[in-house]
Amino acid sequence: MSKNQTAPMVENRGPVPAPNKGSRFTDALKKVTPERRKAFFILTDFLFIALAVYLSFWLRFDGLIPYEYKQNLLRFVIAAEICKFVFLIALGNYGFTWRYFSVGELARLMAALFIGWVILGLAMYLIGPLIIKPIYGIRAFPRSVYFMDFGFSLVFIGLLRVSKRGYREFRIRHNVASKGKARTLIVGAGSAGEQIGKEMITNVRSKYFPVGFIDDDPAKQGISIHGIKILGKRQDIPEVLKANNIDEILIAMPSVPSKEIRAIVDFIRSTDSRKKIKILPSIIDLMDGNAALKDIHDVKVEDLLGRAPVQIDNAAIRTFISGKKVLITGAGGSIGSELARTVFQFGPAKLGVLDIDETELYYLINRLKRTGGNLFPYIGDIRDVGKMEAVFEGFRPEIVIHAAAYKHVPILEHFPEEAVKTNVLGTRNLGDLAIRHGVSKFVNISTDKAINPTSIMGTSKRVGEEILLALDKQKSTRFISVRFGNVLGSRGSVIPLFKEQIQNGGPVTVTHPDMRRYFMATSEAVLLVLEAAAFGEGGEVFLLDMGEPIKIDDLAREMIRLSGHEPDVDIAIVYSGLRGGEKLFEELLGAEEGSESTRHPKIFRAKTRHSGMEGSLWESVDRLQAASAKGSRREEIVGIMKTIVPTFNPERENGSILNW
Repeated sequence: MSKNQTAPMVENRGPVPAPNKGSRFTDALKKVTPERRKAFFILTDFLFIALAVYLSFWLRFDGLIPYEYKQNLLRFVIAAEICKFVFLIALGNYGFTWRYFSVGELARLMAALFIGWVILGLAMYLIGPLIIKPIYGIRAFPRSVYFMDFGFSLVFIGLLRVSKRGYREFRIRHNVASKGKARTLIVGAGSAGEQIGKEMITNVRSKYFPVGFIDDDPAKQGISIHGIKILGKRQDIPEVLKANNIDEILIAMPSVPSKEIRAIVDFIRSTDSRKKIKILPSIIDLMDGNAALKDIHDVKVEDLLGRAPVQIDNAAIRTFISGKKVLITGAGGSIGSELARTVFQFGPAKLGVLDIDETELYYLINRLKRTGGNLFPYIGDIRDVGKMEAVFEGFRPEIVIHAAAYKHVPILEHFPEEAVKTNVLGTRNLGDLAIRHGVSKFVNISTDKAINPTSIMGTSKRVGEEILLALDKQKSTRFISVRFGNVLGSRGSVIPLFKEQIQNGGPVTVTHPDMRRYFMATSEAVLLVLEAAAFGEGGEVFLLDMGEPIKIDDLAREMIRLSGHEPDVDIAIVYSGLRGGEKLFEELLGAEEGSESTRHPKIFRAKTRHSGMEGSLWESVDRLQAASAKGSRREEIVGIMKTIVPTFNPERENGSILNW
């Protein structure tokens, strides 16, 4: 600028930030279009093919290429370029993404170069001596040059293509420490472990760095999967933890039973109780069967108790549900919401979800909307005959799954009239409506507390079973009941109570040191219910195999340990005594029943005895309705219930309503 020129006015916008190192390169990469990327690789391939020919001659003659070859070197290069480029283009070797260059694309590249190499050989050794040599004086390729040319071409072109992916994975694997990722040992090198290990490496947002695998398979010892080495077997965990500075341990074995998971957790605890242990859900809880980082969670008591492998006939359930209009009552509860989620996966034509709790229904709708499909929510009380009539009239269900019920044993001991209104009369309302509106199948969710009942809750559910058995004799709608015990994590189970007590620092209250209960994962229970419903023909009461009963005292102690505390040291356990209506042991069959197997090893059919006195049943139900409507004393309602369920034995005192 000359002295007479005036500098242009520039608006002062403050200090200009220093450019980030490498930002221009990054921005340039982001602007690369497919056309530019294709042109780049065509140009580099052209140069690499020429370089391969030259290096092959140079090495063959120790850097002193004879004159007769040197003067025709350009013609050799042109021949190689033509032969190889024809097949590189023909086999689609320029439509890949550099960052994700795959094994399949590498195989396609090798095929193109090999075919071009063969054609070049034919030209040089068969056609050349007859046609090309007389015209241009070209001698055939020396055989060593011919073979070296193929090797150099493949190495140069192939290395460039895999370079970006290799560099990216190298950078991720060698810079995790600066990014604060948790050094993770993966227990289980099967399909799930392989998937999760790969995602830990390739996902830049991953919080985990896979240090290695632990697997008991002798054939896998010492090998690497996605660059992650198998460091030993289960018994080697103590040495592996010490030698590799492990932060967290991930159990990636979703298909193994809970017994084995417990053994692994106990072994890790005995080795180092301070290490964080995480886990993948059971295989039936993985939505698409594939493990992902989002599925990883801290070990919960549900993982240690409810992972028994179960075989499900998905085809039978799909045939049962697909294309049908399904109505689920009590859909906002823990069992009802899992039923709704699972039913959606089997493709119903429409799914109706009914609940009296509008808040839980709101949450359910938000969850189900993500899965798509035709969803029809209803707020209503199954005790309200008029409202239920309107729901059935509008929705016209073909299948009804009845999960709405009052379930809390102690509180219903003090309010038996409410148990009758919901569990007995509400069930009768829905059963009558199912018949009137042509429902094909009605599935009732019952409980093991209905067997030789000692509680109002269990007896009211048993009366509901009897009502549906009587309605099934009309042969228009098929009625089925399915009994099972406690569901892990449900609002009615003891687990949420224990979690709250542990968070508050204790004490944890257990009613009796010898109390035992059956537990089942919600997802497993729901799938078994749907399979039983699929093959049920009507008039059956099915029982689910709940496995071995678990001592509630052991459950409480395990939950305390999982929270990082020691039972009876950090958090006390106190025994409060049995509450009204509770048993020490739940039973699978009533005193008057037997059982028979079905086509599923975990589903049994109760041999219920029909008295043939339906008239007496309806008379007793009418008396229950009248007694509950006027708020009769507990003794009157209990007396009427015993006429329907003679095995009802309310032998314990009520106690205080606050003594829970």
